[in-house]
Amino acid sequence: MLDVCLLGTGGMMPLPYRRLTACMTRFQGHSLLIDCGEGTQVGIKDRGWSVKPLDAICFTHFHADHISGLPGLLLTLGNAERTEPLLIIGPRGVEKVVNSLRIIAPELPFPIRFYELKEKEHRIEMDGYTIEAFQVKHNVICYGYSVVIPRAGKFDPCKARENDIPMKYWNRLQKGETLEDENGRVLTSDMILGKPRKGIRLTYCTDTRPVPAIVRHAADADLLICEGMYGEDGKEAKAREYKHMTFYEAARIAKEAGVKRLWLTHYSPSLVRPEEFMGKVRKIYPNAVPGKDGKTITLDFQEE
Repeated sequence: MLDVCLLGTGGMMPLPYRRLTACMTRFQGHSLLIDCGEGTQVGIKDRGWSVKPLDAICFTHFHADHISGLPGLLLTLGNAERTEPLLIIGPRGVEKVVNSLRIIAPELPFPIRFYELKEKEHRIEMDGYTIEAFQVKHNVICYGYSVVIPRAGKFDPCKARENDIPMKYWNRLQKGETLEDENGRVLTSDMILGKPRKGIRLTYCTDTRPVPAIVRHAADADLLICEGMYGEDGKEAKAREYKHMTFYEAARIAKEAGVKRLWLTHYSPSLVRPEEFMGKVRKIYPNAVPGKDGKTITLDFQEE
């Protein structure tokens, strides 16, 4: 199961009822943060979650509304006496940007490791899940992210017997171990399992124009969290000029990608009531909802 929480849904500036951009996921005791806008820590506490199991922070880009909450978060982790390394992932220059912000958080009891995104697509293996980073189109270098949890195939006793796998190894091989039998033969889980089953996919992207990479990485996703900067009529030209998206462009991406559900996020400060525009959005893609601070879902494996 993958827990997903929108901690903040605002773009550009925070509002009394809307914090800046951030999203947190939890999977088997491991937490991941995508962006860290102003108010992120408050959002985590409001949700009742913790920063202690945080493995990594992924930054889409380095505009202030996506990274301004980082120094305070690092200090909180330090005050909690964290000693485990923290991985920070982001576009080219991520180490320089983060170290510049650390002028106000210079001494930390834990090391920071950096993963700099230099190519258009990256695949980063984590503890039991994968992060896919893909470049999108904003007025600075910007990336979207997919969190992918694979699922192994079902145990196939006939296949195990065909491959002459002794029963005493079945349980360990089902857990993904690689073993060696008495004759020195290497045994792997694919020798007793069927085809991999559909896993879980969450795709997150903000601050971008519609590009094919989003559709490709969000294909058949369980949840697409996508920027909807503007919902009002007449904002199309502004969206193109500042490299953002309208509600309706996000809906068309969701439809083309065949996602199961769409959450809109990263609203313009002028967009006070996004729900007013959802009727038109749902004519394009029916399973769309306006994201809001604290909105949470648990994504689970689907039985075939």
